[in-house]
Amino acid sequence: MSFLHLLGDGEEITRRRGLASKARVIEAWPDLHIRGLFWLGDESKTILDDLGPPLIPQLSIPADVVPVYYGPQLCDIESLPREESLKTRVLSGHGIAVAWITLDRFGQRASYEPKSPADPVFHLRRVGGGAGHLWRLFRTRDEAVTYMNEAYGRDSEGAEWARGLAVADFEELLKRYAERV
Repeated sequence: MSFLHLLGDGEEITRRRGLASKARVIEAWPDLHIRGLFWLGDESKTILDDLGPPLIPQLSIPADVVPVYYGPQLCDIESLPREESLKTRVLSGHGIAVAWITLDRFGQRASYEPKSPADPVFHLRRVGGGAGHLWRLFRTRDEAVTYMNEAYGRDSEGAEWARGLAVADFEELLKRYAERV
């Protein structure tokens, strides 16, 4: 089982990033609500841990409790971001789930320019990947249900996915699944 970690030592993360081989990708997402905290997955944390004493997370969450909805029209698979990066990006915005919204339900490419890092719609692709991908993070189950009903229809697979989210909000996600050190 893989984990997503919340770390507090930004200066040490930055220092170790500078020491790492450029061939190894380290993705650390700053928490958008609490300054000085960063979300990393196991792969990025392992790279940093190889460069000094293990970094001790404030908490860790199983990666599989942050669901991703890809939908039936998924394309440009080779440029999809690593799920570890996508899920830590979602947690950085205090989200509980995320949906791929690059194409709308009619198969048209969606376009959107986020207004700030806290915008629930964001662009993310694999480092070095070609096609970009548009994502919609959800901070609550109700928000996900409303969006998926409107975007895909009440009887869609997407709406069913949203209704089935295991937690109602970020606080419940932490309460149920966070392992604190």
